[in-house]
Amino acid sequence: MKRVFVSDLHLDQADSEIFQAFAGLLRAESAQVDEIYILGDLVEMWIGDDDTSATALALLSALQQASKSADIFLQHGNRDFLFGQAFCQQTGATLLPDPFVLGDILLSHGDLFCTDDVAYQEVRQLLRSADWQSDLMQRSLPERQQLGRQMRAQSMAANANKSDQIMDVNLSAVAATMAEQGTSTLIHGHTHRPGDYPRRGASAFRRVVLGDWQDCGWLCRQDGTSLSLECFNLARYQAS
Repeated sequence: MKRVFVSDLHLDQADSEIFQAFAGLLRAESAQVDEIYILGDLVEMWIGDDDTSATALALLSALQQASKSADIFLQHGNRDFLFGQAFCQQTGATLLPDPFVLGDILLSHGDLFCTDDVAYQEVRQLLRSADWQSDLMQRSLPERQQLGRQMRAQSMAANANKSDQIMDVNLSAVAATMAEQGTSTLIHGHTHRPGDYPRRGASAFRRVVLGDWQDCGWLCRQDGTSLSLECFNLARYQAS
């Protein structure tokens, strides 16, 4: 089985270098792998599946084409937790719960393991609740767009005053979940601290952290039982 895992692209504009690199990755990788997994924060902000902006339409088109050749799987991030079944039906993608067990691998966006950030976890629980999302979707598209911008600004301001440690995953929380799920490898994003982190000891596990796409792109490639983390120049896929 050949798979590719990505996260934290934070796509915003369809004509951006990052968007074009992602579209190229979908074209190139869907032709040579069986499955593509997007582990959250695919976009900078998603305010509902009724979004008809140029960026939303370009994203739908890119995923539709890729899903004809490879299976596409999607997890919610903290920016795109409003991706719904309508989006999946249009793109051919399958929405996965978080966390999700894939053989011996646990997949997650990663924010649920940031348990030291109590304030964030409280907000996360509210935003993922059915009642809050139902109330939000009663608003018009422009109202939701404005609210999304306000929430993003508030989040940035709050994070500016937090320590790096509090915004990283809690390894004890990770170990407990992996033991519960019977997995030995975790692939996640969210923290923007890419690396392949082995851990020694009684609760040994491997943690592959995907980076956010800025000056370069990041992916984790699986070929059979082999996993490798790759950092690549965005131009690698722009001409695909």
